[in-house]
Amino acid sequence: MTPPSPDLAPVLAPITSRAAWRGDQLSKGQDWIYPLSDAQIAELEALGTRFMAENPDLRTVRAEDYPLVETATACEEWRQEVEFGRGFVLVRGLRADLYSDALSSAIYYILGLHMGDPIRQNEMGDLIDHIYATSDKTMDDPTALSSKVRDKLVYHSDSSDIVALMCLRGAREGGASCLVSGAEIYNEILRRRPDLAPLLFEPFHWDWRRQDHEAPADTYTSPIVSLEQGVFSMYAGSLYILTAQDYEGVPKLTDDQIEVLRLFDEITYEPGMAIEMDFRPGDIQWLSNYAALHARTTFWDWPEPQRRRHLLRLWLSSKGARPVVEGFGKNGVVQHRAAPRDGGAEHPDAHFDVRGMAVPRLIS
Repeated sequence: MTPPSPDLAPVLAPITSRAAWRGDQLSKGQDWIYPLSDAQIAELEALGTRFMAENPDLRTVRAEDYPLVETATACEEWRQEVEFGRGFVLVRGLRADLYSDALSSAIYYILGLHMGDPIRQNEMGDLIDHIYATSDKTMDDPTALSSKVRDKLVYHSDSSDIVALMCLRGAREGGASCLVSGAEIYNEILRRRPDLAPLLFEPFHWDWRRQDHEAPADTYTSPIVSLEQGVFSMYAGSLYILTAQDYEGVPKLTDDQIEVLRLFDEITYEPGMAIEMDFRPGDIQWLSNYAALHARTTFWDWPEPQRRRHLLRLWLSSKGARPVVEGFGKNGVVQHRAAPRDGGAEHPDAHFDVRGMAVPRLIS
């Protein structure tokens, strides 16, 4: 392979921001956990109760309709840390085990409005999605949806600027959330194979159909790494690059592309790279999809449906103006919350009220 051209020299410098971290170092402390105060919990519970009573349309409700006072400064600190710091925070203290799922969803959505702007997570228009196993499929089944199975999930990025997960109920065993720094993976690739690093800036085809069975196309394209105005961003997950190879017309990966994907995955799973956290009921993990990749260990559920592991997921467009290359990630194909793609009609099974959205769909 030819050496990188001179104009790539700045790109090939290691990333030294706080977004480049190792899990074995972070796990020595807990400064990434933000405990809520009694006053903040009381405020959020009161706002959530009002939200349920007023039952606003999730497509049009605004953050200023449910203003924060006690929690305002903390929420801005979380957003800054997610977007421009380490890339993630865990907020702890909400009493989800005492709430209805609808009240938890209301509080969660209010916070989401203050952290960013919710986007649709599928072609049905869901603004809150559920990580809830409705299938015994495993991820080697091409029809499996990652949010609906108990199987291990490999490290990946989601389809938004920010992804948030709120725990309603944990698993009987397993299901730990694992995060790894995209910048630190990139730094390791630079140390070991600087000749392959420039490939990460080239566009790859990603399997869209496997992420959403109702997607309007089989694939979309995005590079793995963006470096704009000195800001490093990563969008990764080799699974969907590899499965995209099955579609007619998708260019075949070169040997060097396959090798950089292999090295990427190898580094990601090396001891000490990731941090692992257990979700407690009420915990909310806010995560920049451009700073950290996330994964999940296999879990075993309770037999009763009402006791099963149940997380709520939000995808948010950022309130900040993070510079990324054009078409990075799924920015070019996501649907924003106000209306369906291309002005089409809403899906007949769509819900835009918090009570309807608080119930997981029984799809596999």
